[in-house]
Amino acid sequence: MIGKLKDNTVLCISLLITSIFVIFGVFFNELLAKWVEFFLGTTVEYFGWFYLIATLGFLFMATILIFSRFGKMRLGEDTDRPAYGTLSWISMLFSAGMGIGLVFWGVAEPLFHYVSPPYGEGGTTDAANTAMTYTYFHWGLHPWAIYTIIGLSLAFFQYRKKLPGLISSTFYPIIGERIHGPIGKTIDILAIFATVFGIATSLGLGTMQIAGGLNFLFNIPNTINSQIIIICVVTVIFAGSAFIGINKGMKILSNFNILLALGIMLTLMILGPTAQIFKVFTSTVGSYLDNLLFMSLRMRPFGDNSWITGWTLFYWAWWIAWAPFVGSFIAKISKGRTIKEFILGVLFIPTAGTFVWFSTFGGTSLHLVHNLGNTALADAATNDVTSALFAFLQYFPLGSILSVLAVILVVTFFVTSADSATFVLSIFSSKGNLNPSRKIKLVWGFILSLVSIVLLLSGSLNTLQSASIAAAFPFTIVMSVMCFALLKGLIKEHAQKPTYNIQEPVMTENKKDVI
Repeated sequence: MIGKLKDNTVLCISLLITSIFVIFGVFFNELLAKWVEFFLGTTVEYFGWFYLIATLGFLFMATILIFSRFGKMRLGEDTDRPAYGTLSWISMLFSAGMGIGLVFWGVAEPLFHYVSPPYGEGGTTDAANTAMTYTYFHWGLHPWAIYTIIGLSLAFFQYRKKLPGLISSTFYPIIGERIHGPIGKTIDILAIFATVFGIATSLGLGTMQIAGGLNFLFNIPNTINSQIIIICVVTVIFAGSAFIGINKGMKILSNFNILLALGIMLTLMILGPTAQIFKVFTSTVGSYLDNLLFMSLRMRPFGDNSWITGWTLFYWAWWIAWAPFVGSFIAKISKGRTIKEFILGVLFIPTAGTFVWFSTFGGTSLHLVHNLGNTALADAATNDVTSALFAFLQYFPLGSILSVLAVILVVTFFVTSADSATFVLSIFSSKGNLNPSRKIKLVWGFILSLVSIVLLLSGSLNTLQSASIAAAFPFTIVMSVMCFALLKGLIKEHAQKPTYNIQEPVMTENKKDVI
């Protein structure tokens, strides 16, 4: 391992930076919290607009590529075909993409927006409709567009152009062989930095919800000590999954937690207000599409932007921080698919599933509060977000059983997210090796757990959110330049191979790809 550190600048610097952060956070956690808040305020004040424009730009580019001349191009050789079936593929990318967040915020976020909407008076019919629309907005096309762009870029340059599985490889059309030098290494270090904080935020959320669920169900104290114990236990589980490998551990867990999530959701559809759920889905899809551009660019240059900072900007930064590892993981499991098939699968299918999820959990929770007058549920959610889901489930038959299953679901989503993150971090710090050593996987699993513990020690949910926004800013710039590099690479590749056939392999005279 020492020899690898000496020969691998990216791994050495990345471990050094994260180690310094962990040590500083352990001994000066209050000061760390203040610094994180300072960076958050600076970033939002001067560059909040950049997050909004960049994220909307990623969505526009992903949508345009579906209808472009590049749609039939395969992510790999023309003879390659997908290694995973469509259902397993969707399950894995969905689990890695936002599994923990869906369970954590499924009930809580609509209720938060209902009580304190982005505009207008809280607790009204308009507030309920706005709450669902903004929840769709935060979890819909924009985050999956971010994953689409980075996943497509990585898959194209890895499998079509035979470059290493690194973020820096996507910049080959712009900087050429310098991807192997200091510029490329800096890009990869920024990707690792964003990934560590993005996944640490998610693991922190998952830990808080597991602790909240255990407290609600079994009266186990929800303290920082119990949260640390939870992180340690789950770390052993996801380290074992990462040790087994993607084809066994990750695939099996992803299929399991998707089936469990679907089971819980379908149960609530049957036991809950079924007609109301479908009304919420239909109405909110229309409202979401109608207000998409307005919400995408909404800021208040002459007013208070605290709501936008706490919700929209946090989410955009969070998705961007997740993007390196989610994009790399999606690229890993997407070899052989066409660009059109890739974008349709990554952008629209998970978005539709997310909308159904929030219509079921969020729509039902708003129905309980707004239509049936159970305001205690809204109070419980806003007072302790970690127990919102479990308080919600008690309004239904078999509520205790569903709550236990929900805790299991959070744990499995925790494991799949951390599993894919350690795998991708290992690739980034192993010179793009798509089969990194188990030792490096275990090291990154340990590091992720330590960073999560430090962030929890430094404060609460606000500290987790602030750290994610601050860490994601440099990588937002990297992703913006990446769009130009991807477009340039696609144009040049299409000029070399002007025709593609989805059904039959196409043989070309020039078999050697050169960017």
